[in-house]
Amino acid sequence: MNNAYEQQQMRDDEISLVDLAAVFVRRRYVFYIVFVVVTLAGLAYALFTSDKYEYASLLEVAEQGDGRPIEQPAAVIATIENRWLQEVSTRFRAEHEKKLPFEVNASNPEQTRLIRLSSESDKENAEVVKDIHTTLIDRVKQHQGNLISSEEKSLQRQIESLEKVIEALEGQQFAGEALARAIEKRVSLERQLEQLKPVEVLVVSRESAEKTGPRRALIVVLAGLLGGMVGVFGAFLFEFIIRVRAQLSANASA
Repeated sequence: MNNAYEQQQMRDDEISLVDLAAVFVRRRYVFYIVFVVVTLAGLAYALFTSDKYEYASLLEVAEQGDGRPIEQPAAVIATIENRWLQEVSTRFRAEHEKKLPFEVNASNPEQTRLIRLSSESDKENAEVVKDIHTTLIDRVKQHQGNLISSEEKSLQRQIESLEKVIEALEGQQFAGEALARAIEKRVSLERQLEQLKPVEVLVVSRESAEKTGPRRALIVVLAGLLGGMVGVFGAFLFEFIIRVRAQLSANASA
């Protein structure tokens, strides 16, 4: 007897697909309203959001002898991201009372000494992007300029020291081999000094030919899908609320 009662209760608690379909049909106007509102909101966002473009800057890090960078691009990028960009963002927030309206990404094209700064923004902020990129480039130039200056001073000291050694060896009778090595070393250092190359800025905040966003068609499609899902949920939620109120009213009347 108890088993039969429990099975009957389970059957009463079960909700069939037919019941779900009936609920959805009965509350379909809720689905329509939610679907239309969400889809129109997505359409409005797609239509009124400004076009975005990519702005890219390109620079080549300073070079010492034999094409070697005076500082590895990865180290420069780490300094940009963790120090200089933070300083620039903080200053912008203090001056404008808002955060930067775009991100700045730094990368190093494989097997090059190049550093690429890129930002995605609308044309209204194009000058701001240029200012930020220029500031970061100036920081790199200043930092690497100091490294070049230190390298120049080091090479000049070594050359001056070798000049004294050469002068001392020139007066000795059996110093030919040592003199030749000293002269060869001086020539090598002078070549390294000549090969020192500062940071070269190739491009500053160049705007992409094609816009990068927003993808309006995709936004509308996603808004439609979201509207459908939220609409179905809203229809069943509305039915649930109606039934709860009816039950509460019935209990109150009893």
